Amino acid sequence: MATTTTKQHSEVGEVRFLVEGMHCASCVSKVEKSLGQVPGVTEATVNLATREARVICRNGGPEVAALAKAVERVGFSYAPLAANETDRAKKREAERQTLRRLFWKFLVAAPLSFTVMIVGMSVAPSAGRDWLLLVLTLPVVVWAGSPFFLSAGKSLKHGRADMNTLIALGTGTAFFTSLLATLAPKLWCEEHPIAFDVAAMIITLILLGRFLEERAKGKTSEAVDRLLGLQSKSARVVRDGREMEIALEQIVVGDTLVIRPGERIGVNGTLLEGRSTVDESMITGESMPVTKTIGDQLISGTLNQTGSFRFRAEKVGNETTLQQIVGLVRDAQGSKAPIARLADRISCYFVPAVFGVAAVTFLIWLLMAPEETAVQQAIQATISVLIIACPCALGLATPTAVMVAMGRGAQHGILIRDGEALEMAHKLDIILLDKTGTITVGRPAVTDVIPATATARDRLLQRAASLEQGSEHPIARAVVAQAKQEGITPSTLTNFNTIEGRGAEATTGGQRLLAGNQQLMQERGIDVGELAETIDALAIQGKTPILLAENDCILGLLAVADPVMESSVAAIRVLKQMGIEVVMLTGDHKQTARAVAAVVGIETFAAEVLPWQKSAEVQRHQKAGKRVGMVGDGINDAPALAQADVGFAIGAGTDIAIEAGDITLVGSNLGGVVAAIRLSRRTMRTVRQNLFFAFVYNSLGIPVAAGLFYPVWGVMLPPMFAAAAMAASSVSVVTNSLRLRRFDPTADRR
Repeated sequence: MATTTTKQHSEVGEVRFLVEGMHCASCVSKVEKSLGQVPGVTEATVNLATREARVICRNGGPEVAALAKAVERVGFSYAPLAANETDRAKKREAERQTLRRLFWKFLVAAPLSFTVMIVGMSVAPSAGRDWLLLVLTLPVVVWAGSPFFLSAGKSLKHGRADMNTLIALGTGTAFFTSLLATLAPKLWCEEHPIAFDVAAMIITLILLGRFLEERAKGKTSEAVDRLLGLQSKSARVVRDGREMEIALEQIVVGDTLVIRPGERIGVNGTLLEGRSTVDESMITGESMPVTKTIGDQLISGTLNQTGSFRFRAEKVGNETTLQQIVGLVRDAQGSKAPIARLADRISCYFVPAVFGVAAVTFLIWLLMAPEETAVQQAIQATISVLIIACPCALGLATPTAVMVAMGRGAQHGILIRDGEALEMAHKLDIILLDKTGTITVGRPAVTDVIPATATARDRLLQRAASLEQGSEHPIARAVVAQAKQEGITPSTLTNFNTIEGRGAEATTGGQRLLAGNQQLMQERGIDVGELAETIDALAIQGKTPILLAENDCILGLLAVADPVMESSVAAIRVLKQMGIEVVMLTGDHKQTARAVAAVVGIETFAAEVLPWQKSAEVQRHQKAGKRVGMVGDGINDAPALAQADVGFAIGAGTDIAIEAGDITLVGSNLGGVVAAIRLSRRTMRTVRQNLFFAFVYNSLGIPVAAGLFYPVWGVMLPPMFAAAAMAASSVSVVTNSLRLRRFDPTADRR
């Protein structure tokens, strides 16, 4: 069954399902229009990439069967959403089968097409050559190209035209003209036209494009699947005085759950007993783990690190934070309208117009040409119109440029999911940047080593590393890593003890060491002396100070922070110079956010922002009419990455962020964002040039082919010349697109 959700406190319902068989923007428009005509439906949106339909209807709206009928009425298929892991596995297998079919069709069509082209160009015209070309072309057209002809027939049956109609028109005309010329060459006044290579190569190139397109579409659902994979399958719950393991779906509000070190928290709740540190970076984006004590809130999907505890379940099922993030990603992907390519938009009008011009051409020549040649000239002119009107150049204008640009981007560490992301990137007005792992490195590092009076720096770092080597806390690992980097060897520890949430203590070489925050030092009666002012100054800079004492005497302090990446400052400056507004979003505290923003030159920022608030911030700017880019690396960024017009995922980030984004930056720095926008701007300039060539070609070619100038010059355009002209226009478009291979998006240009 379709997934149906009714929003609380509202008379509005929502129905989601899949629509199979769509290939272009005009398909989407037909489905949305048909669904919108169903009584009770107030809004219908369909996403071409995910194939998901989202229907908003009044309470008590239409049955699922009525929606399915509306989809089928315009020639497409209804399919329910995957409700569980088994359904999702079946959906993934179906997608893999589709990809395999396209791959094998291309694998067969490609060598045959190239052979047809080479033989046609190198072997002198003869009956034997023509029959050989026919035999080689038949498998390409009849088997590899069959989906295009079947889809075109289905489209025409339901009174619509799409890209498949254009493909079928061009390849069908070229093939059947060549077939007729092979079977009855005497029908032509002049040399009979053979264009088998045109039919074969068009199908091969379109198959390649369709394969790449389907592969990109299949990845759009992986973000949701990976998010669901973070959810625990089971949990330990205390019932009737004993612990038992049950499925997560069986947990109810009020249950007491037991969590051990290294386990994920399955539902939201409040800590009842115990103490621990929890990695909440997937939600808040903070690189530092959070200490949890009795009464603190726990979030589903976060990772328990050190201690065991019990907590009370308060939000379960679809109300958990993780499920809400899943919903936000799904909503954003479903609401992102795909860019309707120009070739798709005009196909509804172009194809009928071509048929009309061809019919008029045939009738005029049949009525006005000399009786003895009227039929032959009418057929020749009509076929020339159909061949030269084939919008191959128009169809190749965007995908060839996009394919070359995507390959060029990959060479520079810019992995672009599909052409839509590349098309949209050049239009961005504002870019929202996550802080942790995007502007900053994403992990703690020692930034300052400040010894107290009469204490050597190396001794302070050696003592700190000796103590911290007994802890698994990220701050402790940063201190040990700094000592190792400087060639300092820690001493052996005894009596190590963690002071939860404040520090640690141990003995080494008979000396008592204590490390922690200022509050811990005050509790132990240790005077920090002149370091007090330094502590305040470091805090203003967003750094975490760690004080170290030996035998109750202060040795000094180390400051730990998430350092800004060297490339961030330059990239943000260039983005501003490109006329793009830059805003920082972070789950960190305001003081830390303010310090980082000052370093990188960002004037506007928002701190303590949760995942849904990041997504809401994207929507706020979109509602203001801005095209929004989002850059992030964490699970907490996934909803905003999916909601944004273009989501840039940092390559070193989580798989979920990468799947939710549109462009992945392998280099893991903001310089990739600048390069991606430059590449988009150059690509769209190339696409506009290609479209100009294609439109001019069709505008000039059709009148010539129809014989408009025959009364003046007495010249007809033979079908063979029409096929050559069509091929030449396609070659010009492809050649112009290939110029992108020399473009360097990392060069310092605007």
